[in-house]
Amino acid sequence: MPRSPDEQSVLTRFAQEYQQGQALVIREIERAVCGCDYGGTSWTTRDEAQRTGQLLGLGPGKRLLDLGAGAGWPGVYLARVTGCDIALVDVPLEGLRIAAERAVADQLLGECWIIVADGVALPFKSEWFDAIGHSDVLCCLEAKLSVLKECRRIARTNGRMVFTVISIAPALSPAEYERAVAAGPRFKGLGAEYLPMLEQAGWRLTDHIDLTSEYAAAAHQMLREEEVRADALIQLLGDAEFADRLARMRRTVRALDENMLRRELFGATATA
Repeated sequence: MPRSPDEQSVLTRFAQEYQQGQALVIREIERAVCGCDYGGTSWTTRDEAQRTGQLLGLGPGKRLLDLGAGAGWPGVYLARVTGCDIALVDVPLEGLRIAAERAVADQLLGECWIIVADGVALPFKSEWFDAIGHSDVLCCLEAKLSVLKECRRIARTNGRMVFTVISIAPALSPAEYERAVAAGPRFKGLGAEYLPMLEQAGWRLTDHIDLTSEYAAAAHQMLREEEVRADALIQLLGDAEFADRLARMRRTVRALDENMLRRELFGATATA
C-alpha cells in the first residue's frame, strides 16, 4: 500500500530520531523518564513493559512479534527477560540496525529475527506467532484496521496481542480538537475507534487500561529533562531543531493538562 506524503514524513522523522537516540544526552533523558536506554520513541516505561510481558504470557519457546520495533524497546528487553523468540519488524532501517546491535549486546537466549516490513503486508506464514506487541505504533499509521487484520492473520488462534495508542479525547469543541491534533502523533485521531476495529479484525478484547495519567506524568518529566539539558541538546540537534522539539513537547503537555489527549493499553486474544 503506497504511503501518503504525511505518513512518509513521519517515517523519515523516526529514522532521524533513532540515530539521535543513541546520543548520551538522549539516553540520559530516556533513563530518567522511562527507565531504559534503548533510544526508543514510544512512551513505554520499564514497569509498563513488564506488565506487557505478563499480559502476553511470554516465556521460553514463545514467539513474539514486535511491530514497529524501532531501536528495540521494548521488544529486545522483553526477549531478554522472558527468554522468548522475537521478530523485530519495522520500516526505517536505521532503527533496526540499532536493535540488532542491542540484541547481540543483551545476549538473548531465544531466536531473534530482524525484518524490514510494513505492518499491512507482513512476510510471515499465517498463525506463526504466539504473541504480538506494538507500542504507540497505530497512532502513527493511517491504515490501522489493515494492520490489525494482518496481525490477526499471523497470530495463532488464542494468541495474544497487547498494544498502546495515543488518541484524541472525546467530546472536544472544534477549537480544542484542532489543538489536540497539533499535539502528539500525526495520525492519532484518524479512525481511532479501537474496540470496534479489534472485533472487525478478528480479535476479542481482554484488557483495556487507561494510561493517560502515566503519560501525562512522563510528558511533564520529559519536558523538565529536556529543559535542564538544553545546552547538550542544542549541541546535538542545533538551535532550530531543538526549539521545534521543545515546542512540540510543550504542546503535548498543555494538551494533556487540558484533558485533550489520552493513552490506552489494549489486550486482545485472536478468535477462531
